Amino acid sequence: MRGSARRDDLPRCGRALAVTGVVILCSGQGAQAAGMFDLLVEAPEAAPVFAAARRVLNGGDPRGLVRQSSEAELHANRTAQILCCTQALAFWAVLGPASHRPITVAGYSAGELAAWAIAGIIDAATVLDLTARRAVLMDEASRSASGLAAVLGLPRPEIEAICRAHDLHIAIVNGPLHVLVGGAVADLEPALAEAEQRGASRVVRLPVSIASHTPLLRDASERFGELLQQRVAGMHLPSAGVRLISGVDGAPVLRLRDGLQKLALQVRQTVDWAACMESCRAARPQRVLELGPGDALARMAGEAMPDIAVRSVTAFRSLDGIRHWLDA
Repeated sequence: MRGSARRDDLPRCGRALAVTGVVILCSGQGAQAAGMFDLLVEAPEAAPVFAAARRVLNGGDPRGLVRQSSEAELHANRTAQILCCTQALAFWAVLGPASHRPITVAGYSAGELAAWAIAGIIDAATVLDLTARRAVLMDEASRSASGLAAVLGLPRPEIEAICRAHDLHIAIVNGPLHVLVGGAVADLEPALAEAEQRGASRVVRLPVSIASHTPLLRDASERFGELLQQRVAGMHLPSAGVRLISGVDGAPVLRLRDGLQKLALQVRQTVDWAACMESCRAARPQRVLELGPGDALARMAGEAMPDIAVRSVTAFRSLDGIRHWLDA
């Protein structure tokens, strides 16, 4: 199962296998909102993250930017990727030092960069700079209007047939009946109409303006890989007690070179989030916490791990509430 445990290999009722540690999930773009930093505004531990974010947001404080910007501005590719990574890094700056080990961390799309910082490989300021540069490379490689869409309720072979017919690509696999497809905007609409005709339970265009994780971004992927080699190649593997999961296949990052190659590849290659969830479940955590923005990853993790406590930071009204839940 590409580096992750099969469900048949996981604990069954009656087996006395210990659960330990926590899984941390770093969200991708799509759920940016005015209140995404409300719990962090007065947290001194998060101040260095916000300062680093200001440097890549042309001097704008992300806490004010999310309240002053329009919906379109919040979903602009570069801004969106920076904001989603800023939220994950800011929450971890507050929660991380006291969190129980071991930690398994996985990041969804752009959130995978934040996961590398949480794993202790790259510092937060460098991650935010890399995030901004990654977004620019992706924008430059997008030569025509493109995007992503979710298709739910159809098996993968049918999705693949639709993609072949409409020149689309599978971008993210969230589960056996939950797939994101990407390609030119002109091709997405007829493809979604066909998916509905075939019996899809739901189809929806996502607020993303590029075809992330598809071959359309090959140039961006190659250039980002070169940038990673320049900026990260000399750094170390995850900190002790931390397990970093690769987005393209759900396998743990055991060698820095391999991990960096996969981090660059996910710009143009399908992200297998379902495999990531299998690996996270195999770690037998006590808790799974999504750092946001939004709660989409928490909902998917809850479906994949119904026997484990799963929450998103968006479900809490205070930082103390999150701390108490993690310590419970």
